[in-house]
Amino acid sequence: MATCRSIFYYPSLLLRPLHHPVHSASTSCFPNYPSKLSKSTKLPLLRRSPRPRCSSSMESPPEGYRKNVGICLINPSKKIFGASRLDIPDAWQMPQGGIDESEDPKVAAIRELKEETGVSSAEVLAETPSWLAYDFPPEVREKLKHQWGSDWKGQAQKWFLLKFTGNEEEINLLGDGKEKPEFGEWSWMSPEQIIDRAVDFKKPVYKEVLAAFAPYFQ
Repeated sequence: MATCRSIFYYPSLLLRPLHHPVHSASTSCFPNYPSKLSKSTKLPLLRRSPRPRCSSSMESPPEGYRKNVGICLINPSKKIFGASRLDIPDAWQMPQGGIDESEDPKVAAIRELKEETGVSSAEVLAETPSWLAYDFPPEVREKLKHQWGSDWKGQAQKWFLLKFTGNEEEINLLGDGKEKPEFGEWSWMSPEQIIDRAVDFKKPVYKEVLAAFAPYFQ
């Protein structure tokens, strides 16, 4: 994957990405996609549909779902940060993580971004007005039940759009060293590439999130 950043567990590569271009949307490790989503004049409210489930931001998340935040990090070229999971081959995603007890979702998003990517130089631009929930497939639910010690139907997420304001040397897939690394490679991607590379059960939420943030990608 010549145009993507990688750590591969080698100590000499863990603290910085490889130095080669990743800013072009037409990278060799992805098929050709349209460069933009459909235009919109303002940030739309998320449409309601059976999946993903939506809940007003003024209300609690859907019952039985673990509270979670998602982070859509964009660079000055309006490309989105995506990273490959170490535990799921060929699965790429945007950063996300659980919300601690009594923690504000925005604070959780900033914390999770630093824990997973090492990034602290970022500006919050927007957030989705509703909680979005996805269901775990049965095998994933069973695995996480043992891992977390709790049986959740899935995750209910508040999503935040952040603009990266630092240098790429700041990006470190070891994060801040407090948590086990989750990602193996990273790249700046188009919205279409982010959706295409995501696991199937997250794609409906990703489509909702990127539709809501579409004006910022113009």
